[in-house]
This record gives sequence, structure tokens and C-alpha cells, in this order.
Amino acid sequence: MNKQYKKADVVIIGGGVFGCAIAYYYTRNNPGKKIIVLDRNELCNAATSHAAALVTKIRAKKSFIPLSLETYQVVTEMEKILGESMDMKFSGVIHLAASEARLAELKELMEIAAEFNQPAHYISAEEAHQMSPWLKTDEALAIGYMPDEAYCDPYLLGTFFSRCAKMQGAEFIQGLEATNLIMEGNDILGVHTKEGEIIAGTTIVASGAWAPKFAREAGVSLPMAPTRSQYWITEKDAIFPVNSPIVLLPDAQAYARPEGGSLLFGIRERNSLSVSADVIPSDVKDFSFSPDKGVQDLSEVIDRLARFFPKVYDIGMKYYVAGFSGYTPDNNLSMGVAPGVNHLLMATGCVGAGISVSGGVGLAFAELAAGKENPYDFSAFNLQRFGAVDPFSPEWLERCARARSTKVSG
Repeated sequence: MNKQYKKADVVIIGGGVFGCAIAYYYTRNNPGKKIIVLDRNELCNAATSHAAALVTKIRAKKSFIPLSLETYQVVTEMEKILGESMDMKFSGVIHLAASEARLAELKELMEIAAEFNQPAHYISAEEAHQMSPWLKTDEALAIGYMPDEAYCDPYLLGTFFSRCAKMQGAEFIQGLEATNLIMEGNDILGVHTKEGEIIAGTTIVASGAWAPKFAREAGVSLPMAPTRSQYWITEKDAIFPVNSPIVLLPDAQAYARPEGGSLLFGIRERNSLSVSADVIPSDVKDFSFSPDKGVQDLSEVIDRLARFFPKVYDIGMKYYVAGFSGYTPDNNLSMGVAPGVNHLLMATGCVGAGISVSGGVGLAFAELAAGKENPYDFSAFNLQRFGAVDPFSPEWLERCARARSTKVSG
């Protein structure tokens, strides 16, 4: 099949939050240029819509922070363009430290907040419990509160990006699969689809769990693995006020946030699941993340969580949600210019922070696609930082799974 279907300056494989964000910034900053976003299903319908969507700015990994700060800015920008609210929940974040190690990390986090001019202060155990009545605080050595942090509806964020991008001239094609990259020597010329070739000056892979397969075609070993993220939503209860803050519990390797009178919470299970991109079906809904809806995983760590959330033993669980994140052994993003080939960018490896960093990621790749300099320092995300890896090997998948299981941050 060699017939040309379309031609563009940029083609993006994947219509999740990254793909839509890149399209927004590219059309905003390069009027008159043509960008096409392909998704074989529906926009923002895989990992994006399944995210817990904590839009946390202040993190121990400082390289993430400028990207998240951009997300906050662009939400306001898009609300003005569309004339509607995205209803971001500026609930703030409670960080509870109940061990000496976590206490030292919290102190460092508070210093990072000051470095980035973000409000943060310590609160008492009583204040924290008043904000979040479900939270047992008697073991706390210190509790930090960052009032400007937020969470959002991840699908809404993704579709705000796509709607604004469309108004600015981006073309979105749903239900059309990019089957292969078009290669000529070391040059990537676009993508093959069942409708024909889409020829583009730059091709961006933003296909989440399936990204390692496109990278492999180009001879690139993409250092990430599709790794299960899972969370639960409780039954409604008066102890979960709708306006209560996000709570991060590093001593329990857990996080929680309100969800309309219920509590949404996630844990780091003892044995995370990482799988080869080769075994993931084209529609992630057809993948069985957990036959028992995470019951076994939760039961293995529930005592750890119950130290701070004693009601977890008897509160009903209404929903179980699971999806893929692209994890790495160092819990850093894996993204940037694909090495060894020309005109290929990899917007990949979100390590569970994709919603939060989507604004900065969108701007970075829009600039790179336009031949400009990346406005952010991506050195910590370098695609070659692990040396030669086989991203489909059991050993690599295990390394990435272990990274999620040992993660303590939100």
C-alpha cells in the first residue's frame, strides 16, 4: 500500500492527553501549520480516562515541577478560549509523615515548595483530621499542607486540549489505526494506515502502552514498560467531605482524594504487573488487569493503609479502576528525541504523572516538532540513560514493576 492519504507537518500517533496537548500547543504556536492526531479508538479513552488525575505540582523530582506548573497555566488559558470551566478541584494536598525517613523527605519537599514559590506550611494532627475526617493522624510526626494543589477530571482535561486544538486548526482522526512507521533509511516519513500513508515532516509517538512497538520498528529501545495502575472508590460516607484535600501517605505507599462524597484511593501493591506491549490488545478494555478486581493486592497491604484509614476494613468498595502507565526503573519520564533516527519524537513513559505534567509535555514536544529548542530540561528523561535494554524482556518488565511497587510518592 503506497497511496498517500494525507500530508501534514506533524502526525501524532495516539489521542490521549499527551497527543491532544501537543496538538494544542503546536497549533497555538505555529498558525497555518498542519498537524494530524490519530487514534484507533476514541480520544482520551485509554490511560487518560482511567487516571486518578492528581495534578500535584510539588514533588521530590524537581524536573517534573515546571511541566506541572504549565498545566495549571494552560487550564486557565483553555477555559477562556472555550468560555467554560474545567472544574479543577483546588483542594490542596496533605503530606503525612509517620517515620523518620518520611519526615526527612517531607522537610525536603517543603523546601522545594519554597524554592518554587509555592505555598506550603505544617499543620497539626487535629487540623488534618478536621479537613479529612477519615484520616487517623495519631502516628504523624509531621504533616505538611500545600493549599494550591488540585485534581481534575482527566477526560475533561484531554478533551479541552483537543477541542481548543481543533479550533486552532488541528485535525483529529478517530477510529483509524497507525499500523507502521514509514521509514527510508534513518528517516521517519510518517505512518501507514488502512486508508493510506500519512506523510509528515515529524512523527510523534504518544501511544502510551503501545509505544515500545513503534519504537522497536525504528530500532529504538524505549526504556519503559506498560505497568498496571489501579485504584478503588468507596461507597459514599459523611467522613469523606467533597471539599477535603488530597492525602499522600508515603508510609503506607498510598494516596487518596475525594470523589463526590466517596474516597478514591490507590496503593502500591507488593507485586505490580508489567507486561510486554506485544500482548496488550488494541482496545485496552479487552485486557484483564485483575480477575478479582484487585482484592488480593489490596488484602496484602490493607493493614499498612488501615494505620491511617481504619474504616477501610468495613467501608464498601463501589468501583475498581485499572489502566496502564508507562513505568521506568527510576520513576522518571522516558521521552524526547528518538536516538539514531531522524524526525521521530517519543512522548512516552508517564510513570503515573501524565495528567499532572501534560501541559509541559505538550509545550515541549510542540516546540521540538517545530524545530525549536525544548523549553525544559529533559536530561533526567533521556531515552538512553539505562544503556542497552530490551523493553520486551521479562527482566526489564520486572525492573519496571518493582519500581512501581517500591514507589512511595503520590
